[in-house]
Amino acid sequence: MAGVSLKCGDCGALLKSVEEAQEHAELTSHSNFSESTEAVLNLVCSSCGKPCRSKTETDLHTKRTGHTEFVDKTLETAKPISLEVPKVAAELADTPDATTSNQTEEMIVPEVDKKLLEELEAMGFSTARATRALHFSGNASVEAAVNWVVEHEEDPEIDQMPLVPVNTKAEVPKPSLTPEEVKLKAQELRERARKKKEEEEKRMEREREKERIRVGKELLEAKRIEEDNERKRLLALRKAEKEEERRAREKIRQKLEEDKAERRRKLGLPPEEPSAAKPSAPVIEEKKSSLPVRPATKAEQMRECLRSLKQNHKERVGALKGGIEFMELCGFEKIQGGEFLFLPRDKVDMAVLNSAGSELDSAIKNPFFGVL
Repeated sequence: MAGVSLKCGDCGALLKSVEEAQEHAELTSHSNFSESTEAVLNLVCSSCGKPCRSKTETDLHTKRTGHTEFVDKTLETAKPISLEVPKVAAELADTPDATTSNQTEEMIVPEVDKKLLEELEAMGFSTARATRALHFSGNASVEAAVNWVVEHEEDPEIDQMPLVPVNTKAEVPKPSLTPEEVKLKAQELRERARKKKEEEEKRMEREREKERIRVGKELLEAKRIEEDNERKRLLALRKAEKEEERRAREKIRQKLEEDKAERRRKLGLPPEEPSAAKPSAPVIEEKKSSLPVRPATKAEQMRECLRSLKQNHKERVGALKGGIEFMELCGFEKIQGGEFLFLPRDKVDMAVLNSAGSELDSAIKNPFFGVL
């Protein structure tokens, strides 16, 4: 089947003729074209008859005019494409009525006012859009170019560089404003763009400040929770120490009572009447907790080692059971066959060492430590 269009291998655009392919190549610098059996889409508006070559064009036309009905005439207009480049007959060049000579003229980008182009680019317009606006507004002023852009913002080709024949000279329409008014308008547009930029920067700064405040609050809350948990842990530790001291005192008191009774028995004295004995403090039965038993922490294991050492030994503890275990709980490791203990720098845990220091201090200063 003969081709009915030319397809650009670089961007996939479908073109109806060799002339369109040449224009496409000049605009995009694409050079890879091939015949295609896929016809160029031809959707005609039922209301005004405007032809559209893509779904995007129909959407834009509907948005501008409100027309929604289109007739697909793609197959009606499709015809085999000719790959021959049209040539102007030599004899037609000598005749005065050479109407087709314009088709072979070279197309170039029109000249526009460089200063106005720079001002439009500074406002954020692309080079192609600014050039097109200046060309079709006659290079009159920045205001005229901006007005043209506003009116033609939805044109599908608004961001394509305009092309005109080499010998075409754009006629500059007479400006409707005086030079002073043009300068004032240009200044107003620049001031408006500057204010918009400043407002955007202020908005971004406010967003960044809100984010900084949010992160700061989260850090403070995390620190507060950590301090609260540490305070609760210390209170629980003190409570456990007091309970241990109370039980130790009670045990000592009972031992003294037993020794006193034994001495009276050996001396042949009658046992002391219960009424004369001081009432002992009621033994508070420990309530069984229904909570699950949690495993012993490192601090509790250290306390048990120190309690064992204090009850059974009064000399150096390095070679005794409990002493080595306590050092290993602090992070020390045996080296050289167990002859030495060594604490690697990368395994230093300050939390564990602080806890060990607290337990050692309690073992030294608390006279009831290890009694039970």
